[in-house]
Amino acid sequence: ARGIGFSKLVATGNEADLDIADMIEHLADDDATAVIALYIEGLRHPDRFRAAAAKATGRGKRLVVYKVGRSETGARSAVSHTGALAGSDRMYDALFRQLGIVRANAFSDLLDIPAALATGRRLDGARLAVVTTTGGAATLIADNAGLAGFTLPDPDPPTAEGLTALAIPDATLDRNPVDVTLAGLRPELFTRVLALLSKSPRYDAIVTIVGSSALGQPDLVAKPLIAALDTTEKPILAYVSPEAPHIVAALNRAGVPAFANPEGCVAALAALRIAPPAPYMETTAAAASPAGEPAAPPGGGALNEADSKALFARFGIPAVAEIVATKPEDAAAAAQRLGGAPVVVKVLSRDILHKSELGGVAVGVAPEAVADCCRAMAARVSDCAAGTLDGFLVQERITDGVEMILGLSRDPQLGPAVLLGFGGVTAELLKDTTLRPLPLAPGDAAAMIAELTLSPLLKGYRGRPAADVAALVAAIEAFAAMVMRLGDRLREAEINPLFVRPAGHGVAAADGLVVLSD
Repeated sequence: ARGIGFSKLVATGNEADLDIADMIEHLADDDATAVIALYIEGLRHPDRFRAAAAKATGRGKRLVVYKVGRSETGARSAVSHTGALAGSDRMYDALFRQLGIVRANAFSDLLDIPAALATGRRLDGARLAVVTTTGGAATLIADNAGLAGFTLPDPDPPTAEGLTALAIPDATLDRNPVDVTLAGLRPELFTRVLALLSKSPRYDAIVTIVGSSALGQPDLVAKPLIAALDTTEKPILAYVSPEAPHIVAALNRAGVPAFANPEGCVAALAALRIAPPAPYMETTAAAASPAGEPAAPPGGGALNEADSKALFARFGIPAVAEIVATKPEDAAAAAQRLGGAPVVVKVLSRDILHKSELGGVAVGVAPEAVADCCRAMAARVSDCAAGTLDGFLVQERITDGVEMILGLSRDPQLGPAVLLGFGGVTAELLKDTTLRPLPLAPGDAAAMIAELTLSPLLKGYRGRPAADVAALVAAIEAFAAMVMRLGDRLREAEINPLFVRPAGHGVAAADGLVVLSD
């Protein structure tokens, strides 16, 4: 009914034998298939899905996924229907992003987006020209496009002059949307408008509103749109308003993606902007430990902070300068050895994983006050019966770094992932984090940093020096390599905060947590 064709339509049922990965792998070699649209509830074999998706994209075929289970209720329904865990929705988002898969947020997008991608056209920018004969529909496109990060710049002077020279009565041709009014009833004028806009260097795509003037004579607009496809490589899309299913179907069959609602049109535009991924290559295959050393200490359970950071350092993530002390007097001497400046003092125990909540962390302690600080901390820990005290940790105080959190997240279905965010004591409050399933793909670490809302803080915000982003990228990749190397032995791992110091000065783990299985 929409004029959108299928080369194959496959229902995988309960996937007792063949599953969705088998179908993707097969369709990757199917010459009749340009885009693969998927409805999924969960993945039984994420590794096979990853490999099949990589094969398809390597063959130049895009994948579009509508994934249910985004809500708790939806997840429970998906589990009861298929017997497969729905998994964390954020993890699926991260997996799709990693593989260059387009996620459809509305069920109707599962038709609209593939239809646009199947044209083979790419959108290389965010500047749209909107051509209309009706103001209201153009405003719907402009509003939704703005929410999706698109802009509607006015025509450049040469294009504006060319449009004005057409002398279309009552038309508004020097601004965007370009309102051609009665030109919609004159195909030759409409053709010239499209030609001028498609040649303009100011626009990356054209959206045409097919209005009521075309309802009785659809060829008046359809023929110029179809003809314009042969004159430009830029995407040309149509929003049909008021509803006219016969026009939508005719345009889709002719290769002009046509939409009955503005949201679907803009969703398709956004999908056209997503670049196909580079050939998938794992960057965090199992990392080797230093020669002659085990990958991690023997035994199980939590490591204390010093031992946790020693493990991170073994894989290439340095810690702040610090000294372990068994007694308060030794801690005071350690503070002097660190230079005599105010220090950070912590209790050290494998039983206390959240030290600040027990008053087990003090920042900016003068060396002469360190011994008394340690005694007070020990007393608080004793009063709380929090666990065995291994001693104290005396650290240099970092004042020139951006605090990040770098951790391990495990999904029961999709497996391990690296979590990155802005950290410190406000990490759970800010919730500015992003995920990537392991193994990482090329560029994942840098992309994770860019996705964070507060990422401008790393670039030198309001006079602050730019942070050492290259060192942060290396730390993310080293952390991922550690997780891959230790496998299921590593139950939990977190660095919070990881200080990212000014450019050229690297990163430093200021706190760490590791829990191992035996």
